[in-house]
Amino acid sequence: MRKAPIFPGKTGVYSGDAIADNRNHRKTSGPSSEKIHDLLCKGSKAMDKVDDRATLANIFTMAEPKTSVLKNDRLLRALARQPVDVTPVWLMRQAGRYLPEYRRTRARAGSFLDLCMNSELACEVTLQPIDRFALDAAILFSDILTIPNAMGLGLTFMEGEGPHFERPVRNTRDIDCLGVPDPETDLDYVLDTIRLVRRELNGRVPLIGFAGSPWTLATYMVEGGSSTDFRHIKAMMFEEPDSIHRLLLTLAQAVIDYLNAQVIAGAQALMIFDTWGGVLSTPDYQTFSLAYLQRIITGMRETHVPVILFTKGGGGWIEKIVKTGCDAIGLDWTVEIGKARARVGNEVALQGNLDPCILYASPKRIYQEVASILEDFGHGSGHIFNLGHGIQPHMDPERVGILVDAVHELSVPYHL
Repeated sequence: MRKAPIFPGKTGVYSGDAIADNRNHRKTSGPSSEKIHDLLCKGSKAMDKVDDRATLANIFTMAEPKTSVLKNDRLLRALARQPVDVTPVWLMRQAGRYLPEYRRTRARAGSFLDLCMNSELACEVTLQPIDRFALDAAILFSDILTIPNAMGLGLTFMEGEGPHFERPVRNTRDIDCLGVPDPETDLDYVLDTIRLVRRELNGRVPLIGFAGSPWTLATYMVEGGSSTDFRHIKAMMFEEPDSIHRLLLTLAQAVIDYLNAQVIAGAQALMIFDTWGGVLSTPDYQTFSLAYLQRIITGMRETHVPVILFTKGGGGWIEKIVKTGCDAIGLDWTVEIGKARARVGNEVALQGNLDPCILYASPKRIYQEVASILEDFGHGSGHIFNLGHGIQPHMDPERVGILVDAVHELSVPYHL
């Protein structure tokens, strides 16, 4: 763990007045996303033919299984807005309590946190939905609160109550005591899981790594766990904005280091979950969340591994989110995806955005809702089908399989 970065003051990049357009930096620094995508999918033999040292250094120095070739590249192609044969689909919380095999593995682990920290079992859980459904991507099984746990806040998960921190962050002294975790030592179990998953996948589908946004992590750290009113962090935000900025700056650096380490370990795409960004006003969202999301994307190494940003409740801000330089924007179900596409054009891909509760409905209704979203998005690439939030514990796995098959079946005409 190293010392947190020094806070430069509340002006500059943290001002809510404007978010600088970061897309040009992402597009011009290093090789193009299309070139990297092709090399990703072709494997190490293609890498050997690249004679540009900078390009090679920029692409994938992670511990990739050198013999694997990505057999299903739909997700990466869609993220690069390249042609695909069908719309790719993966689902938030696709590995979780709705699966009986997950529940059995969780019982063996002893607790949720023990499961996250056991690389072999976390790998097993990551692969369970891939073995069961025709999904187009795996997502690392972990939790967004691994970073604050590595900072020493004492994370526990109370049955029926969610996460709880023994030592919440409530004042400047608490913030000053925080350091930036070293992923290789403090979060090594996550990186080991990524390496195991890549080996076991053997190129079947790409692997998505992830982290929580600085604002979302800060809400849990200051509140001490889940919250419905966010009274502690909002009081600090309004009364002590400099303190919140110092906390967010520390977390942004921690997320940068963590995601870069995930890429080196083998993650082929990344997602940042800004679960609680939507509880902020527009000016506060720009100042306390979006500015730090942009900082993270700027701080990512020049590999240009595609990054998906998801702000729950952030449908009104997608034009601003585009300017961070992300490759895709995740949408919840309150946004019409066709209108969202019209608003952002071809600048980014869009992910989403089915109401997860459709999985409680009949197969016929699932097909109807899938058809509606596909029609709303329209023809062409740049759409990753997903739910607007995670699969819920009581959902039927059979319905999940029906959803995945419906996306592939019904999307064919949109890619001819």
